[in-house]
Amino acid sequence: MNADRRRLLQMLACTLPVPALGQGFAGLGSDADGFAIPQPDPSFRFPADHGAHPEFRIEWWYVTAILDGADGRQYGIQWTLFRSALAPEDRAGWDSPQIWFAHAGLTTPERHFVGETLARGGIGQAGVRTDPFEAWIDDWSMVSRARPGADAFSALDLRANGPDFAYTLALDAEGPLVFQGQNGFSLKSATGQASYYYAQPFYRVTGQLDLPDGPIDVTGQAWLDREWSSQPLEANQTGWDWFSLHLDGGEKLMAFRLRDDGPGYAQANWITADGENSHIGDGAVTFTPLGWTDIDGRRVPTEWRLQIPARGLDIATQPLNPHAWMGTQLAYWEGPISFSGSHSGRGYLEMTGYD
Repeated sequence: MNADRRRLLQMLACTLPVPALGQGFAGLGSDADGFAIPQPDPSFRFPADHGAHPEFRIEWWYVTAILDGADGRQYGIQWTLFRSALAPEDRAGWDSPQIWFAHAGLTTPERHFVGETLARGGIGQAGVRTDPFEAWIDDWSMVSRARPGADAFSALDLRANGPDFAYTLALDAEGPLVFQGQNGFSLKSATGQASYYYAQPFYRVTGQLDLPDGPIDVTGQAWLDREWSSQPLEANQTGWDWFSLHLDGGEKLMAFRLRDDGPGYAQANWITADGENSHIGDGAVTFTPLGWTDIDGRRVPTEWRLQIPARGLDIATQPLNPHAWMGTQLAYWEGPISFSGSHSGRGYLEMTGYD
């Protein structure tokens, strides 16, 4: 990275809400300050809701994929575009209050590659359009190639790159969109903090990874999350442990725990192979750390036991690479996992607030 680019990234990073980290990961527990607040019983509109919502403070377009290489090895990738607003509006040009930043990860059993880029809104360097759908920042992109009349997220092309890595993937959905939480209203605390949240967890993936040893053809499964809010955490919540799981029987499971100074707050959604979705509320899912990894002075729980008695689920997870640390401006752990026990399969784990 050249010196001018580094100075630009540092300048943009100074505008992000990182001073509020003490109030929750990335300041997400701070006051909404005039931004819109998610309400129960949302009514989603597509393709409009695939696009940006500048009246809300933060949102993301987030893809993870568990991959099998033609070399017989396992891999994982992450692609996330974030929008963070300084004010609940948008304007063209350099005075836009919208900040865009993106993270890309590529995990192998031995290494974890990380890319990060930032941009000011309003100047065309980053953004999301809906007709046709495209999300981009610099030369990273997520572009729809859906057939006419189909949902824009039914077929996507995904690309990103960073130091010593790149990937180009084609995602094709084999199931419907899923509305997380209660019909897309995802509670994050007992006092009502929430987000709007839906997903496409049914992608089949083909594509190529580019690594220092050369290109590798891959196939696998992917999961896309769309989420936006203005105050999704309580002030005393310090981070989350979030799982997206592809069960070998075809079911999908999204489960998360928000950590605080008490027992925490947990939610989950159980998704059948044909897309039927059931919400699982706080108290019905249990998260127990089983193993820890020391990463640059941090003690991070990289092995877990998840239990949902109502579904007969009792599994233990293992990371593909326990050192899958995203050393970005807002640092966290993110990587592919496998699991066994009452059910088996693979998925992704994200853990924030362990810095």
